[in-house]
Amino acid sequence: MRFELGFGKGVQPVEIDESCLLDVLLPNPVTKALTGEAEVRRALAEPIGAPLLREIVKPGEKIAIITSDITRPVPTWKIMPALLDELYAAGCKAEDLLLVFALGSHRAQSVEEQRHLAGERAWAEIRCVDSDGRDCVHLGVTKNGTPVDIFRPVAEADKVICIGNIEYHYFAGYSGGAKAVMPGVSTREAIQANHSRMVKPEACAGRLEGNPVREDIEEAASMLGIDFIVNVVLDEHKEIIRAFAGDVTKAHRAGCAFLDTLYSKPIDRRADIVIVSQGGAPKDLNLYQTQKALDNAKHAVRDGGIIILVGSCREGLGEKTFEQWLTSAPSPHSLVERIEREFKLGGHKAAAIAMVQERADIYLVSEMDPDFVRSLFMAPFASVEKAYAAAKEKLGEYAAVILMPYGGSTLPKDTATSI
Repeated sequence: MRFELGFGKGVQPVEIDESCLLDVLLPNPVTKALTGEAEVRRALAEPIGAPLLREIVKPGEKIAIITSDITRPVPTWKIMPALLDELYAAGCKAEDLLLVFALGSHRAQSVEEQRHLAGERAWAEIRCVDSDGRDCVHLGVTKNGTPVDIFRPVAEADKVICIGNIEYHYFAGYSGGAKAVMPGVSTREAIQANHSRMVKPEACAGRLEGNPVREDIEEAASMLGIDFIVNVVLDEHKEIIRAFAGDVTKAHRAGCAFLDTLYSKPIDRRADIVIVSQGGAPKDLNLYQTQKALDNAKHAVRDGGIIILVGSCREGLGEKTFEQWLTSAPSPHSLVERIEREFKLGGHKAAAIAMVQERADIYLVSEMDPDFVRSLFMAPFASVEKAYAAAKEKLGEYAAVILMPYGGSTLPKDTATSI
C-alpha cells in the first residue's frame, strides 16, 4: 500500500505491505455541518458559558486580541473577520483593537508572516504586533511560584480575547484556552517556571484535571482575566471543522471533549516501527516543533522499536537553548539527568527527545545535514522509503508498523497498558 506523508510544503511517499500494517491513525469521522469562517460565526452566536461577545465589550474600551504565531496552524485570517464584525457590532472602534501574536519563547516574526496570519482585512483595519517578553507587567505569583508577567499591552487592556486551536499537548494536556496567555504573552522566566512541572507524570497529553502544568497556566491566566475565547479544532487539511467561543474554561473544555472524539486513537498493541509525520508546514519548520509528533508516537512504539520521524526541519533545530543542550550532550541519558537537576526552557524539549531515545531508536527524515543529525543520536535519512528499508533490515521484513500521518494531532491510547 502506498502512503504519502506531509513534509514541508510537499509529501514523502512510502510503500508498506498490508500484512505488516497494524494501523493507520487517521482522525475519526465526525459530522461537519459548517466549516471555516461560517463555523466561527456560528460559535460566536452560540457562546458557551458566557454572554455574546457584543454584550461583554463596550465602546471606548481597549481590547487586546491574542492569537498564535507562525509556528502554530491557527488560521487567524479565517477567524478575524467574524470577530471584527462582532466587536464592531458592539460599537468598538478599530483604533481601540490590537491583535497580538503570542510568541512565547519563539523568534520574532517578519512583517510578511504577521500580515499572512492576520489576514488582509485585520492587517488593514487594526494594529498588529508581536508580543515582547521584555515589556511586561508583573501581576503576582501563582501558588506554585510561577511569576505572572504579562506583555504590557495585554495587561493594560480593558478586555482580553484569546484565539487558539485545540490539539493535544505533550505536557499541558491540550493546547488552547488560557495557554494563549501562559506561555503565549509571558516572559521567558515565567514560561520556564511553569514548564518545569513537565517532569511530573501527571503532566501528559490528554490530561487536564490534576495536570500541574495546565492548572498553573489557568491560575496565571485568571490573575490577568480572560474575557472571551475563540478556539477552533482543525481537520487533517487544516480546515476549521468546529469552533468554540465563550468562557475561557467552559468553552475550552467543550473543545477538548470534541477533540477526543476526533483524534484519540485506541490501539490494540504497540508496533515495532512507527512512521510519524508532523503533517507538513508550518508544523515541521524545525525540530523544536516536530518533536510534538515524536512525543505522541512514543505511545505507539514498543520498547526497542524504531520511530521514523518525518519533518522538514528546514530552519534547523529552532531554539537556542534546545540546540545547546542537544549538541553538547555526551549521551541521551545525560539530558534526562540534566533536566531533573536543572530545568531550563528549551532544554525541556531536548530532554523529552532523550526520554524517547532511551526506549526506541529515532530515524529522522529531514532536510538537516546527516552528520549533524547523527550528532543528535538519531539516524539521518533523506526519504521515508530509505528509512523504512533500514528499519526493516534491523527489525525484520515483517516488522509490524503503525503509521501516523498527523502525529502532532493524533494521540495513541494503548488499550493493553496505560500511557
